[in-house]
Amino acid sequence: MKIIFMGTPDFAVASLDALLKDGQNIVAVVTAPDKPAGRGQKLQESAVKRYAVEHDLPVLQPLKLKDEAFLEELKTFNADLQIVVAFRMLPVVVWDMPAKGTINLHGSLLPQYRGAAPINWAIINGEKQTGVSTFFLQHEIDTGNILFSQSVEILEDETAGELHDKLMVVGANLLVKTVKAVEENKYDEISQQEVIAQNGLAEEPKHAPKIFKDTCSINWNKPVKDVYNLIRGLSPYPTAFTSLDGKTVKIFAAKYELTNHEVQPGNHLSDGKTYLKFACPDGFILLENIQMEGKKRINITDFLRGYRL
Repeated sequence: MKIIFMGTPDFAVASLDALLKDGQNIVAVVTAPDKPAGRGQKLQESAVKRYAVEHDLPVLQPLKLKDEAFLEELKTFNADLQIVVAFRMLPVVVWDMPAKGTINLHGSLLPQYRGAAPINWAIINGEKQTGVSTFFLQHEIDTGNILFSQSVEILEDETAGELHDKLMVVGANLLVKTVKAVEENKYDEISQQEVIAQNGLAEEPKHAPKIFKDTCSINWNKPVKDVYNLIRGLSPYPTAFTSLDGKTVKIFAAKYELTNHEVQPGNHLSDGKTYLKFACPDGFILLENIQMEGKKRINITDFLRGYRL
């Protein structure tokens, strides 16, 4: 089959690499335009573009997916199948182009956690399990018929970054399996409504909307476990934050302790040497790795050595 691959970040590179190593015929790669980044605002290529260029794959970088010139160029590759991994929402004219359709790899067990940030929200919500799913694209986002899925355990202290790396590998393998099944026409489609019915879900599936700054601000009036899950679910990016001495502090790693106390939620305690902890109604969050506004990321013991509370 002639395959066009669409993706942008590192998460997508693992899938593209797995497909090439499996001998799949990737005829072109579609990725985001180069963007200015850093202090010098130099143009930065996406991770997928860098990989594609290294492997001599044709690269398309449309500003708009409905652009006539882009659509005409896309048609010239005469692809049998398109694959989307961590890209943007496709218009019908793009995903409906190949004869065999367009497959998406999503970082959750659909229909749970449809949306832009499934890995983050699974941890924020305290889930013990998540996974990856492959499905055919259709009109509404992340609602297509499921082809295959693979579950993955979420560990007690796992961060979004660590889970991302785990799902990246599992997802790449699942995608290779999916492409082979589609090529051989050996697959069953199951609608997400059927999955809901089979699992006896009485409520609407949980969603995974885009994360904004407000999501990252810690509310110390919440239970300690909820705050701990928020910190894990936003680490290392975009990172949960709070205020210390009027300055913003990002929290990359922390532990928690459940205990009865009389400290006002949001207040902090420290011995000035080994610990800095913030109060929740039912316990404390002990900071382990942080970044003060305008400073570098640092372990808490090193921070306390040079900071007077």
